[in-house]
Amino acid sequence: MAPQEQINLYIAEQPEWQRRLLVRLRQLIHATDDQIEETWRWNSPHFDRDGIMIGLHGFKTCVSVWFHKGALLKDTHGLFKLTEKDEERGIRKYKISEGEAINEKAFADLVKQAVKLNLAGTKLSDAKPARKALVLPTELENCLKKDEQASANWESFSYSHKKEYVEWISDAKQDETRKRRVAQALEMIREGQGKEDKHRV
Repeated sequence: MAPQEQINLYIAEQPEWQRRLLVRLRQLIHATDDQIEETWRWNSPHFDRDGIMIGLHGFKTCVSVWFHKGALLKDTHGLFKLTEKDEERGIRKYKISEGEAINEKAFADLVKQAVKLNLAGTKLSDAKPARKALVLPTELENCLKKDEQASANWESFSYSHKKEYVEWISDAKQDETRKRRVAQALEMIREGQGKEDKHRV
């Protein structure tokens, strides 16, 4: 079945208030850019332009619009409701509940931005937020400052390698355990080893 037919069926099966919203959102998406193509992904309507862009989902209490690269969009009207999971993935959702009107101008602006991103070749991975800066345990930081070799190796480690060490030391409940882990970590770092290297293939 062609994506258009699947989307027509999907919309027809929704409650009346959702049908109205879905039909209007679909119109607004196409009015913004006539090159946008309809696709069927994850059992719901999707709209692509040079790659994945927008998804529509009908839920019990709302219609949800998924902007797959939403983290890179300027949401000047505050349409997105953020959850921690979405923040990690770079997805942003605009949710419209029963009785609510679509903010058409703001929505069209987000669609335009999404098209621009795809035409510029921006990848979905670019939409992920910047990693949180690692907070080094003070004991480890002090040891690294005094050891030139370990410090040089530490700087060459990847973010995930550093994170493994930081979490391992921070997770120690007892002072004694913490000190022992810092000493072990320093030895391994000096030798240029990642915390989990021996477990990696």
